[in-house]
Amino acid sequence: MDINQIKELLPHRYPFLLVDRVISLEPRTRITALKNVTNNEEYFTGHFPGRPVMPGVLIIESMAQAAGLTLLVEEEHRGKIPFFTGIDKARFRRPVVPGDQMYLDVEILRVKGNVCRAQGKATVDGEVVAEAELMFILGAKSNNA
Repeated sequence: MDINQIKELLPHRYPFLLVDRVISLEPRTRITALKNVTNNEEYFTGHFPGRPVMPGVLIIESMAQAAGLTLLVEEEHRGKIPFFTGIDKARFRRPVVPGDQMYLDVEILRVKGNVCRAQGKATVDGEVVAEAELMFILGAKSNNA
């Protein structure tokens, strides 16, 4: 799945769309996606001058967006918005910096209606950089969208 196909499913837009490509996807089961980390991303201006590091919350958000795609590809969930409801067991192993290609591997642990629990792992060059359990619900789009 390329960026245009991702944008058809995820409601996020620049500068907050954090998935660039889907490598593999099994609906309601698992996904492997890619985030290319570039020096042009706005948050690097202040995080940190002279030593740019991707904020951990954005690494987690990248995993959450990938997790959302596993449900949004299903017709019954098209047009919904994934809203975070919880993060557990988050661990950061090493910094993610400009030039890194971050792979997002997410396994869906449980889906009940519009509620989902997933296990996410982010890697760079085969090394785990972050992992977490993610919880979210799929809500309706606002009428103002």
